[in-house]
Amino acid sequence: MLQPSLIKNDRKAKILIWTVSIVVFVAVIILSKVKLVLNLPFNVHVFATFNAVVNSMVALLLVAGLVTAKSKKYAIHKKIMLSAITLSVFFLLSYICHHLLAGETKYGDLNHDGVLSMNETAMAGSSRVFYYILLVTHIPLAAIILPFILFTAYRALTGEYEKHRKLVRITWPVWFFVAVSGVVVYLMISPYYN
Repeated sequence: MLQPSLIKNDRKAKILIWTVSIVVFVAVIILSKVKLVLNLPFNVHVFATFNAVVNSMVALLLVAGLVTAKSKKYAIHKKIMLSAITLSVFFLLSYICHHLLAGETKYGDLNHDGVLSMNETAMAGSSRVFYYILLVTHIPLAAIILPFILFTAYRALTGEYEKHRKLVRITWPVWFFVAVSGVVVYLMISPYYN
């Protein structure tokens, strides 16, 4: 096992983790209701593409992290998981930028007028139902996973490996689902970007 990287202080850790989690959640909610209209020299959907790439990389890192942990290669595991967390921070910043600059895109809106006609809805067909079911699971899980990730990392960094393992049983599958479903959501909605 690795030596602890942090000195255990559950009180400060809880305050910090919950503060960061709540601030991020509130910021995403508030900023999702705002759209900045700027004349930028690039397509703002580049942020969504970046997000999909980052989510793909995070999913791969999560698999690599699981493999290295099972192989007891803890130093490599630590680097991989800290990389996944770092990429997730970049994802969050890019996600906020995309929603601030691009606004909402409706699934099936082929003419980009923000209104789904009966014809557009029919053309989207059952894939639209699948998209919204996926989105309804992806969004809440993405919203609640942050404190789990931070508490899981905290337990590992303080050397509380048994508590870390217990949290990983919840955190890993949810984080992996959020990363993979984020890529699928992007692949499904990106044809409707204007």
